[in-house]
Amino acid sequence: SRLRAGHAGSCSLEFDLATNLVGQPLVRQQVMKGLREFLENSNPVKPLVMSFHGSTGTGKTYVSSMLIRYLFQRGLQSSYVHHFSPIVHFPHAEQIEQYKESLKRWIQGNLTNCGRSAFLFDEMDKMHPGLIDVIIPFLGPSWVVYGTNYRKAIFIFISNAGGEQINNVTLALWHARKDREEISLQDLEPAISKAVFENPESGFWKSGIINEHLIDFVVPFLPLKHHHVKQCVVSELIQQGLEVRPDVVQEVADSIPYFPEEEKLFSSTGCKTVASRISFFF
Repeated sequence: SRLRAGHAGSCSLEFDLATNLVGQPLVRQQVMKGLREFLENSNPVKPLVMSFHGSTGTGKTYVSSMLIRYLFQRGLQSSYVHHFSPIVHFPHAEQIEQYKESLKRWIQGNLTNCGRSAFLFDEMDKMHPGLIDVIIPFLGPSWVVYGTNYRKAIFIFISNAGGEQINNVTLALWHARKDREEISLQDLEPAISKAVFENPESGFWKSGIINEHLIDFVVPFLPLKHHHVKQCVVSELIQQGLEVRPDVVQEVADSIPYFPEEEKLFSSTGCKTVASRISFFF
């Protein structure tokens, strides 16, 4: 089958998130809740819509590809998975009307072909405002749109927008003696909302997707601390088949910039540059 069995997939996804996703308890909780509820319902009222927010290197792309890998046997290579990047697919502001038309046709055509399709929208912070609204008819609870039953589809929006605000809230809570692991979604939602949905530069600016509350799960990715980066280094060494030497792990983790300047608590680039830095040592 093109789609993996729901329960087996979600159990193994839960294990993989717990084992391989570093320092993101809120992400695990939100993604598993959303996916489990959605897959257990044979007749969902609307597609599953998730929006991932956080700064560079915190795991947004990693989690979305992991999720897709568990849902579709060929993962991101599956013909039922569609990946959009504003820089690649929608580069010219003056062609926005053309992009709207082709995006709507593409989604409509693929949902007609297979209702259980997945659509990933990368770098929503670089998306032209207004463009994304053409997909609104596919996200809501209507039964049929353009002759397609599309309520089993999955939409994932990925964005660096809100990352700075998430980092600021995490830092403020740390100063207030609230541990990173104790941070709740309620602590972060107002900051994300302001940064993402009220920002004229954002692809969600004045979007009906927000006004009509079509996003089911807002998933915040927290900034990573030094010990999380060390875990990333260990994972990367294992993945590359290299020896896990404590001195290399320490040096790679230490070579990454941290913020704020005085306390150096959180990695400025998450785990994004870990792989390239390891190459200096081998």
